[in-house]
Amino acid sequence: MFLQFHGFDWDRGNRAKCQKHGLSMALIESLFARPLAIVPSAADSREESRFCAVGQTGNGRRVFLVFTLRRKGDKQLIRPSSARYMHKKEIESYEKENPGV
Repeated sequence: MFLQFHGFDWDRGNRAKCQKHGLSMALIESLFARPLAIVPSAADSREESRFCAVGQTGNGRRVFLVFTLRRKGDKQLIRPSSARYMHKKEIESYEKENPGV
């Protein structure tokens, strides 16, 4: 999936939820500068589509991210709603299901 976006939508709510797992806003934003595996979330809400992504930090740690796309004026923004480092078993399962990724 190719995303075209103009920035990120942060506020107190989503910033706190993402940072509680030890990921900074800068780190989360940097994930979008690298290859990401993005799929629609099975837990879609009626108001907006949610997406799940698996990315990798610059030092190689895998991150699981949930986000939505928000339109503000003529700009499309990414609104992260949850982000956390993946656990070892999740990484093993992901790599088994997606060899070479």
